[in-house]
Amino acid sequence: MSFGLITSLSLSPPPDYQREKITATPPSTTTMDPIHTQDENNSNQKTVSSDNHISTIVIIIAMQTEALPLVDTFKLTEDRNSPFPKGTPWVRYYGSYRGLNVNILWPGKDAALGVDSIGTVSASLVTYAAIQALQPDLIINAGTSGGFKAKGACIGDVYIASEVAFHDRRIPIPVFDLYGVGVRQGFSTPNLLKELNLKVGKLSTGDSLDMTPLDEASIVANDATVKDMEGAAVAYVADLLKVPAIFVKAVTDIVDGDKPTSEEFLQNLTAVTVALDETVARVVDYIVGKSVSEL
Repeated sequence: MSFGLITSLSLSPPPDYQREKITATPPSTTTMDPIHTQDENNSNQKTVSSDNHISTIVIIIAMQTEALPLVDTFKLTEDRNSPFPKGTPWVRYYGSYRGLNVNILWPGKDAALGVDSIGTVSASLVTYAAIQALQPDLIINAGTSGGFKAKGACIGDVYIASEVAFHDRRIPIPVFDLYGVGVRQGFSTPNLLKELNLKVGKLSTGDSLDMTPLDEASIVANDATVKDMEGAAVAYVADLLKVPAIFVKAVTDIVDGDKPTSEEFLQNLTAVTVALDETVARVVDYIVGKSVSEL
């Protein structure tokens, strides 16, 4: 999910420093669904190699508006017997689509305020819980985003993120600065990109709706085409637990444009969500019957 802030974005060359890039490796996970048949002690887990067909995927989406059309597309059912800790608002939809176990995870509504639980904290928690409980072969983080016209983004464009990083974790100490930016590669999917003719761009993630001058400088340094509030957090957890992750982001608003962000976001949300969901459905259709190494 993304909200951009209207600002004058200068795309002057970033400071000349090196950023450490961390590449996720293919997973070694257990595949099974429904999860409620799993032994409590996980004693029957089996290793899944990158050459095995993908059997279980988790799609992580921050907003209910973005999630529900895909729930309908894949004819999923809400899990009323949640595998997650009691008291968490996280919602799982699950089902079988063309032989593939599909799970959509939405962080749910904030208990106190009733709004979507957007941002990096909820995204990282849900990603960790989903990997532990569902043991997916692949994660797809799908959502809307702000785009930068200076990088060629237009309303309705859908991007696969080649790289993700944070733009608001500033730690001006050697090496800690690299940790703060946290650059990670999106899982490489050359065959999928070619077959579906998808656009590719770098994704920058932050927890604030606005964009301070320091955020802007970091986004420029990240060479980002799109900006969201969850992607780099999902990437961190997926990399930590060695599950490949794909990032699908659709542009609802132009961060360096002329229209007020809230107006442009609301004006385009419905139409762009359709484009997002169509692209995610195409990605899932392509995944069916393939291994991660074939993507």
